[in-house]
Amino acid sequence: MSSLGETLHDVARSLSQRPDEIMLDVGAGGERVIAGLRIVLVLILMLLPVANYLGDGSLEESLAGFFGASIALAFSLVWLWMAGQRRRFQWLPFLTGAVDISLVTLVLFLLMRIDVAAALNSQVVFACYLLAIMITAMKNDGRATLLIGSLAMLQYAGMALLVFTTHAPEQLVSPEYGIVSTGTQVQRLIIIGITTVLTLVVVFRIQRLVELSGTDGLTGLPNRSHLKLRVPELIENARRDGMTLTMGLVDLDRFKRINEDHGHRTGDRALRHVTDVLRRTLDQHSVIIRIGGEEFMVLMPMPMGPAWEHMEHLRMAVEERPFVPEPGLPPETLTISAGLAAFPHDAADVSNLMKRADERLHRAKADGRNRVVARD
Repeated sequence: MSSLGETLHDVARSLSQRPDEIMLDVGAGGERVIAGLRIVLVLILMLLPVANYLGDGSLEESLAGFFGASIALAFSLVWLWMAGQRRRFQWLPFLTGAVDISLVTLVLFLLMRIDVAAALNSQVVFACYLLAIMITAMKNDGRATLLIGSLAMLQYAGMALLVFTTHAPEQLVSPEYGIVSTGTQVQRLIIIGITTVLTLVVVFRIQRLVELSGTDGLTGLPNRSHLKLRVPELIENARRDGMTLTMGLVDLDRFKRINEDHGHRTGDRALRHVTDVLRRTLDQHSVIIRIGGEEFMVLMPMPMGPAWEHMEHLRMAVEERPFVPEPGLPPETLTISAGLAAFPHDAADVSNLMKRADERLHRAKADGRNRVVARD
């Protein structure tokens, strides 16, 4: 398969998966940038109807464009406020893009009431569809790009179909905008589709770069870069909301023996095995980070008691799921030890939380391994 074919295949596969926390963080930052950029672009677009009127354009067309830009500016101010909130609205990238597309369609409908050819042959307003699709690359979520590109195609195709079924051929001719033809409208739909696919490829490449910088290559979990960027934010959010956040340091017991007995490749498989159990056992609100070697960090937005129950359930899940070192060899039982520390009761920052959790992890090891320690 060609490199392009592989890329398109990977893009299609990524659309079926919800982005992880790192991707969502990058997307949230992109949404904030888009929110500010959208206001600047709308203010620039508001100059177009003015220029149109001063350039001997019709007053009705200029008012339609200015009205649409004014509504877009009002929405843009709302999106800017929401994107600036500490709380992350996971539906915001989808809603803002859908509104952008729908506002472009609204302006075209307003133009349709003035001049049908202006609605379907206007190059400036049509280009706003393409801008709205391309800017979704900064959202870092291919699902949003696909939704918004598909919505643009559906809305524009619906409007074109409405025009061709409700207007006589002589009404599709304009001295200023030329003849509205079926071929031209099909070409525009193809351009929307191409723009959507190209933007999806850009999103995919951005995600791969983010993965290389913030994801552990062996397990696919967030790495220390994520620890430095994300964990202080989680603690600050817990402080602001008056919530408890529990940190768990998890260590695979006797990992050195696995490497010595079976080799480092088997040791890597053991780490991936434990990672799979972590992902399957912990809920989606828990953040899992590989901080190095056979050690993991788990962040749980809950008090110490429920967090201990979650970690104890995880400990038993690892012990109960056998690991097969090599085909043909008998399965081995893996175990983990863990130490817990809670914000704000044990410490108020990342460094001290890790210190307390590490002390309790060492206590779990000293007491015989395969246990979770939550108190000194």
